[in-house]
Amino acid sequence: MYTVHSTVVVPEDKIDEVIHIYQNRSKLVDEFEGFVSFQLLQNEQHPAELTVEICWESKEDYLQYITSKEYKKVHELEKNYPDQNLASIRPKVSRYRQVAT
Repeated sequence: MYTVHSTVVVPEDKIDEVIHIYQNRSKLVDEFEGFVSFQLLQNEQHPAELTVEICWESKEDYLQYITSKEYKKVHELEKNYPDQNLASIRPKVSRYRQVAT
């Protein structure tokens, strides 16, 4: 299992809007080979901190996805987001390989 976290801190007044965006996401990634799960996590102590967690069967599956046209399409949509404050936020990305269960 290979897990990727993308964490952003959004303006307080945009929290609900960002959550709504992810609740209505394109789901292109869900159909990609090796995709296991997607979650949007909200930090209980710092609600403006949101983390996208995507789990993959392997690192190779993840690498195939991030070089795909589907990945580019999803991220082009983000770049064209009308709210430039949100469009300019860059996530902190962390990658993890499963070493025990």
